[in-house]
Amino acid sequence: MGKPTLSIILPAKNEAEGLRGTLPALRVAYPDAEIIVVDDGSTDDTARVAREAGASVLSSPYSMGNGAAIKRGARAASGEILVFMDADGQHGAGHVRALLDKLGEGYDMVVGARDRSGQANLHRGLANGFYNRLASWMTGHRIADLTSGFRAVRADKFREFLHLLPNGFSYPTTSTMAFFRSAYPVAYVPIPVARRVGNGSHIRPLKDGVRFLLIIFKIASLYSPLKLFAPTAAAFFLAALGWYGYTFATQGRLTNMSTLLFSAAVIIFLIGLISEQITNLTYRRDG
Repeated sequence: MGKPTLSIILPAKNEAEGLRGTLPALRVAYPDAEIIVVDDGSTDDTARVAREAGASVLSSPYSMGNGAAIKRGARAASGEILVFMDADGQHGAGHVRALLDKLGEGYDMVVGARDRSGQANLHRGLANGFYNRLASWMTGHRIADLTSGFRAVRADKFREFLHLLPNGFSYPTTSTMAFFRSAYPVAYVPIPVARRVGNGSHIRPLKDGVRFLLIIFKIASLYSPLKLFAPTAAAFFLAALGWYGYTFATQGRLTNMSTLLFSAAVIIFLIGLISEQITNLTYRRDG
C-alpha cells in the first residue's frame, strides 16, 4: 500500500493575516497535500489570500460557525487522512508532522494538546481543565486537551460522526467523545501554541460561560449518560432518605419534601436510563 493521501483543512473567519504566514509554510512542508480553506463568511481578504497561496477555497455567504466549516471541509476533502488546524497562526506546519507520526502508530485520531500557556485566558484554562477531568472520568482514559481543534484523523472514521457535530465551537469535544465511545484509539501529542495573528478571538465570554454547562451534559450524553445521571439520582435519593429519617424522628411523618426528593431521584435515574439507550442506538453500526 502507498502512503496515505493527506488533506489539511483550515476553517477561517477573517483570518487573512494568519493565512499569509500559515499557508506558504504548509505548502513547502507538504507539497503533495490538499489544502482546503473554509471561508466562514469572512469580510476581509481571507478567500483571496488563500487562493493566491494555492489553497482550495470553500466560501460561505454568511458565518455558519467553526463546526460547520469543519464539516464542509471534511466532506470536500479527498485525502485519507485529515488534519484540522487553526488559520490564525497558533498552529505551525512543523507541528503537523508530530501528529502524523503518532497516527502512523495505529491511532485513528491524534490531538495536539496545549499546555497552560496555550490557553486564551485564566477562565478558559480553568474551564478546559474541568472538561478534561470530567471527560477522563467518563471515558476511563486520560484526556489531555478535550477542546483542542488541532488534530489529525482518519477520514473514513471521522465522517461517521459528521451528523453528530454541532455547527458551533464544540466540535472537538463531540468528535473526541465519539471516537472514544466507538472504541477508535485516540492519542495526544503535546504541542506549543503561538500567539494568534490578526483579529481577536471569536469566542464570546458570555456565550462561552453559558456553553460551560451545555458541554458538560454533552460530554455525558455522548459517552455514557448513566455515569452522570446515576450519581445525581443517588444524591437525591440519599437526601430524601436523610430528610425522611429526620422528619420521622422529629415529627413522626413523611413530608412533601421527602416525597419530592424521592420522586426526583427516580425521574433522574429514568432519564439517564433512556439517554443511555439512545446513546447506544446512536453508535450502533449495522452491517
